[in-house]
Amino acid sequence: MPDFSGLYRQIKMMLGIGKVTGMNDAGPAQTLQYRNAIEVMTAGRLAEFGFSSGPPVGSDVVVAFLGGDRSNPVIIATNSKAYRHTGLKGGETVIYDQWGQFIKLTEKGITVEANGQPVTVSRATVVTITGTEEVIADTPVFKCTGDIIDNSGTNNTTMKQLRDTFNGHDHFVEGVQGGSTTIQSDPPGELVK
Repeated sequence: MPDFSGLYRQIKMMLGIGKVTGMNDAGPAQTLQYRNAIEVMTAGRLAEFGFSSGPPVGSDVVVAFLGGDRSNPVIIATNSKAYRHTGLKGGETVIYDQWGQFIKLTEKGITVEANGQPVTVSRATVVTITGTEEVIADTPVFKCTGDIIDNSGTNNTTMKQLRDTFNGHDHFVEGVQGGSTTIQSDPPGELVK
């Protein structure tokens, strides 16, 4: 009868669990230091292309040891019980962090929660927002450093040009001084800013 004890031990040694104690995200692959009941090790972390995260200290890890060789670990999964976003329904996806910010994709729409922090879109050549019904900016101040053009499909005049035209126009007073003379009045008393 063949002895399978070596194979059994090798299979048993292929997976392990631990807790993150440190992280280095500077190189071509992220490395995490983790500990478990028998060792403290550093391992490369495999993650899906296009997604990256820095698991906080204390996060759980699943570690794979190819061929049962404990000298070459690879982290294949991470989870933080303290910060995990809960309450998802089937089919929903969320990207989240430990500070309460998240982007959640649901059947009813997309939620972006900045949790009191700024949201920045940088270096875009064109940003297009298409609302089939309306776009609402619920804010005490709406600032724009460049020109604003409304009805842009049929109009090329900027709001600044309209404001300058209004502020610079005069009113004519007709029917004064002999009934046929027209004189020019002062510009409007209150300018549009």
